[in-house]
Amino acid sequence: MTNIRKAKLLRADEIAAASQSFSHPWNPDSQLIGVQLARQGGLERTGITFARMPPGKESFVYHMHHTEEEWIYILQGRAEAEIDGEKHEVGPGDFIAFPTPSVAHHLRNPFDVECVYLMGGETHQVEVADFPRHNRRMVRIGDQVLTHELSDAKPMFSPGEE
Repeated sequence: MTNIRKAKLLRADEIAAASQSFSHPWNPDSQLIGVQLARQGGLERTGITFARMPPGKESFVYHMHHTEEEWIYILQGRAEAEIDGEKHEVGPGDFIAFPTPSVAHHLRNPFDVECVYLMGGETHQVEVADFPRHNRRMVRIGDQVLTHELSDAKPMFSPGEE
């Protein structure tokens, strides 16, 4: 018999109480305030985060994913989405999808009001993401996250070898 897991209802007050500030260590302008709803609800194969980005702040850093699809849905306010080097103003009701392998992307708030949005995507056991402006690659296996310079990567085999 299958081990059935219970559903979990997260109430607004619980979500507000779990909310915290988080940022990306490579970007001093990165600041989001929110909660990882999927984790709070016990989901393991998908990620959903409720985020608030203050004026003048940025989400993380310009990056792209090799294996995990990602999306952003703007609820309130405005932001500037940089997608594959092009900037686009986004606002309430706008949805951005990043199928994999994705183009590089980033979200910033140059406006004077908070931007509120949902973001989410897949949660695979293994993920590879590149940070082209930092010349870095991130490899995540489970909870272990490793980074290295893209220029340090070497082919495992020479051309013609197997």
